[in-house]
Amino acid sequence: MEIVILVVVIAVVVVLGAGGLVVGSRRKKKQLPPAPPSRPTVTTPPAEPHIGDEAAPPREEPRRTIEEVPLPEATAAPEAAPPVAVEQPEPAAGRLVRLRSRLSRSQNSLGKGLLTLLSRERLDEDTWEAVEDTLITADIGVTPTQELVERLRTRVRVLGARSPEELRALLREELLTLVDPTLDRTLRTGGHEDTPAVVLVVGVNGTGKTTTTGKLARVLVADGRSVVLGAADTFRAAAADQLQTWGERVGARTVRGPEGGDPASVAFDAVKEGIAAGADTVLIDTAGRLHTKTGLMDELGKVKRVVEKHGPVDEVLLVLDATTGQNGLVQARVFAEVVDITGIVLTKLDGTAKGGIVVAVQRELGVPVKLVGLGEGADDLAPFEPEAFVDALIGE
Repeated sequence: MEIVILVVVIAVVVVLGAGGLVVGSRRKKKQLPPAPPSRPTVTTPPAEPHIGDEAAPPREEPRRTIEEVPLPEATAAPEAAPPVAVEQPEPAAGRLVRLRSRLSRSQNSLGKGLLTLLSRERLDEDTWEAVEDTLITADIGVTPTQELVERLRTRVRVLGARSPEELRALLREELLTLVDPTLDRTLRTGGHEDTPAVVLVVGVNGTGKTTTTGKLARVLVADGRSVVLGAADTFRAAAADQLQTWGERVGARTVRGPEGGDPASVAFDAVKEGIAAGADTVLIDTAGRLHTKTGLMDELGKVKRVVEKHGPVDEVLLVLDATTGQNGLVQARVFAEVVDITGIVLTKLDGTAKGGIVVAVQRELGVPVKLVGLGEGADDLAPFEPEAFVDALIGE
């Protein structure tokens, strides 16, 4: 029995030993990758950064008193922009007379055409119809034309005027009656006891309102008035800059607001500035309203109401482009419904042969043409003089 137990123990030992050899051989076949080389150990601390003189060793410098320390050199101040030279505009009196030749070059075709027709040996119906057509083409209007032709026919028949001199005098007299020299064309620009005169300049886009406002400032300054300009056209880019340039040329202050701001607020501030400065006149340039835009037209009425909180509006000048002809009458009607127009400014009158618009617009609104523009020059805005205008129509 003991022999059997001994044999079993030996067998177990043999088996375990063989297993250990197998495992060992397998471990030898699977070798691990070599370890990376070790880095040298840093034993010194990193150097500290050196900034300016703080990290450097102190230096021995001689001590100086406050009197010995030199002051920094003064830098030259930037040169100021040179002041704008203030111009002395040409006196307004007689401007239209001086510009008569320019006006006559574009207008006297009307007078010459009428004189040629009236000088015919036989003034039949065809001739009088041709006279009517000539007057209507000049934008005088149908009703004024019919009145003029009827009076001419009567006077030629009764007086028997046939010589060129007689016909010219007759035509001049009748045209002057149409233009109506009896209308009051005075610009109310004199200041009141406590407030300046206020002039609103209105009209549609493209008629030359801002330019007209600037030129009107020159007319008033030439007549000895002090002027404040209000740039209430806040919607058109550079409108305020343009008006301010006009003002600087004659020494007039311009009140302006932010682009796209409230025009009524700018107009109010302009009149307030005029009162504070003791100015004679405040000219307010409004935005170019399209007469078909109800909202903008209502806003124009608001500008007038706000300004009237300071005092009355003395003039509302409607700027019309003479080259637009009958379309200008449509504009005039709509503006007259919003504000009380007191006078007409006809621009570009030297660029059209339709000077009859003077008669038509006066008849339409019942207000006079007070100023006319006769060119691009700074002093080419003139008070309207009926006699000089008619003389330009019919020529010398």
